[in-house]
Amino acid sequence: MKFAIGYQLPDEDEEPFVNLVADYAQRIDEVYFPWLDMPSGRSPMATREGFVDLEAQAKLERDLGSLREMGVKLDLLLNASCYGRWGTSRRLVNHVCSVVHHLHERFALDAVTTMSPVIAAAVKEHFSGVDVRASVNMRLGTARAMEYVAHLFDSFYVQREYNRDLGRIDELFSWADANRKRLFMLANSGCLLWCAVQTFHDNLVSHERDVAETVNVSADSPALCWSFYRDRANWTRFLQNSWIRPEDLHHYDGLFPVVKLATRMHARPRMVMEAYTSGEYRGNLPDLFEPGYGPVFAPYVIDNTRFPSDWFERTTTRGGAAPPSDDSYYDEVLERVLVRAE
Repeated sequence: MKFAIGYQLPDEDEEPFVNLVADYAQRIDEVYFPWLDMPSGRSPMATREGFVDLEAQAKLERDLGSLREMGVKLDLLLNASCYGRWGTSRRLVNHVCSVVHHLHERFALDAVTTMSPVIAAAVKEHFSGVDVRASVNMRLGTARAMEYVAHLFDSFYVQREYNRDLGRIDELFSWADANRKRLFMLANSGCLLWCAVQTFHDNLVSHERDVAETVNVSADSPALCWSFYRDRANWTRFLQNSWIRPEDLHHYDGLFPVVKLATRMHARPRMVMEAYTSGEYRGNLPDLFEPGYGPVFAPYVIDNTRFPSDWFERTTTRGGAAPPSDDSYYDEVLERVLVRAE
């Protein structure tokens, strides 16, 4: 199994991202990255509250060149859920095609990951050698959903809510094999399972540059999870989310040849990479995820070494949308793994 990891534009006092990739080059299949200030599923990369990194494009392209020399594939993220009034415009298509053409000419771009059918159609029409990939945020979790857009996409991220439903994954792979498509999985999402405000939050993030420069009505996070976990009664829900522990990822060998690790905004991407490549992590489990909720659970930590040996078997299923274990099992596990930090 190899990994796809998210690019970070490092500050001057941070480790160069290419150093991380070089150290794990044998296990990294591709690096996914946004294009400067184009909307994506995370904050804009080059501009923040009016401050502009004027060297951002040069730094990014220098790193892309280094990654290509290592033999690492390159995946451009155009995965915003909303492009505002430009969402179906010729302007958006022209902009996308200009960026993809530039990157394809310079670096032989391998893939474009998007939520937009307009972008997918444009890339598919004009760049036949580029893999057009459906973003995990499209929430494609059935063969029928993938069938609807099979003419637009060459590969798909599986809806993360089904990460622990091996029966559903088997169904999706049967369809993918029959239709010559490829499937990918995101292993370390910290998001709530079946989050009620995902669409709202994805749209907000798409406009984050404007949102960050606006006087907003609340100091609380618009992401539901942060306020939800402030009530300790909800902490067992953390255990029921879509993440896969590094120790359990081997169960997906033969299913997903490439697994995505969320690292674009992570404070310690090297730690994440080490945990998942080694298949072992001795630390506070939320710290592996994006978003991670360590501050919410403090002064407690969720000790990853204390999970029971039957965790994977009890929390995955071969059929149905939800794991078979009832809440009492998760209550027992939480009591076991939750410890006060020293």
